[in-house]
Amino acid sequence: MSSQKITQPPNQKTLHEFFVQEKPLFSIPSSPTSGNEEILSTVSYCTFVFTFTDPSESPAQRDSKRLQLSRLIAMMKSSKKPVHEKVLRPLVSMIKANLFRPLPPPTNPSAISEFLDEEDPISIFSPLWSHLQIVYEILLRLVNSTDTKILRNYMDHSFLLNLLTLFQSEDPRERESLKNVYHKIYSKFVCDRSAMRKSMTDVLLNYVFETEKHYGIADLLEIWGTIVNGFTVPLKEEHKLFLMRVLIPLHKTKGMQVYHRQLAYCISQFVQKEPMLGGVVVRGILRYWPVSNCQKEILLIGELEDLVENLDPDQYRKLALPICTQITKCINSWNSQVAERALYVWNNEQFYKMATTGTVEVLPVIVQGVEKNLKLHWSKSVRQLTESVKVVVEDIDPDLYAKAQMDLKVKESVAHQEDMNRKKRWERIELAASKNQFVNPQRYICVSH
Repeated sequence: MSSQKITQPPNQKTLHEFFVQEKPLFSIPSSPTSGNEEILSTVSYCTFVFTFTDPSESPAQRDSKRLQLSRLIAMMKSSKKPVHEKVLRPLVSMIKANLFRPLPPPTNPSAISEFLDEEDPISIFSPLWSHLQIVYEILLRLVNSTDTKILRNYMDHSFLLNLLTLFQSEDPRERESLKNVYHKIYSKFVCDRSAMRKSMTDVLLNYVFETEKHYGIADLLEIWGTIVNGFTVPLKEEHKLFLMRVLIPLHKTKGMQVYHRQLAYCISQFVQKEPMLGGVVVRGILRYWPVSNCQKEILLIGELEDLVENLDPDQYRKLALPICTQITKCINSWNSQVAERALYVWNNEQFYKMATTGTVEVLPVIVQGVEKNLKLHWSKSVRQLTESVKVVVEDIDPDLYAKAQMDLKVKESVAHQEDMNRKKRWERIELAASKNQFVNPQRYICVSH
């Protein structure tokens, strides 16, 4: 039997060759003499930032950095003591170097303002995330474990503004981590809360009135939801102005569907704390009611229904007519989903109670909408639901319903008669015009000069 030499495949490297050829940009630190030196050495190693787009970057070096970042967070978690001040400055500098970078232009600019949620496949996941994820963990750990007075020396107003800018990241994973960190900083940095609220307000205002382009509106509103939840009553004037000037106008944008759940939560918190604000909110929503966006209409019908449950009953009489008028318009919508959603509002006990407080003014409007649906609506299911609503509305005041029905018939008869008269007048005008043209055929001949 002849001895057979095992040869290595030409493209396969030995471990020794691999490490010789993939020499890192910086040497892995040797065993340090103290915990702080070990952390400092690792921090220094992790300060170098990879772009993940440069072809000259070595995958082995990227993996090496990720391992060092993991090592750093493991050291921080295992230590029972907070990070030493000697380490804080270089550690924060490393965090800044990794996080505060120019964000790439959006891969699909229209997606920012259109009706896409965070689970949409168009959302781009950043290749940097393998590093960024651990950096955010380090930052959160630092915020949780370090004394606030010390930490504020290293995380100033500029640091907080740069963090806020990162909410424009296209990657939903980064925004989720950022949201947790930013909210934790808000809860700890009591002295900076006012400035942080002002900065977030500026971002929202810029979105509503200038660009309508921002990926992180839902995340910012989620932070605002917890902030509003913590407001004490009576509410400060500053907070009421935020509701009126920022939150209510957020209903008008094209991309409202993306963040409506968070927006509705913020607004409901305000109304629960001060029910008298319900009138301001309802009128604001009605002012920004969409003309041709059926998805937004369905969302706003649901929000109106929820608001009615939190309204001060003293406001029922004032708001019954505008709310019921809008709901009735939606009942008559040719979009069957909008019409059905509006009809289901009548199952709400509080809505029914509100409608009955302004019966004399409200019932004629509702009767007109109900009867119009029964006669003209194309959808069988909408007509069937309208029949059910008719029974409910008739029970409010049968005599008043019958009177409103008669008034509606008279109104329709008058309108029909006016239409007939208008047609006859036009016929007479057309006849007179044709006779005039026949008698004076040369009257309108143009003379050239």
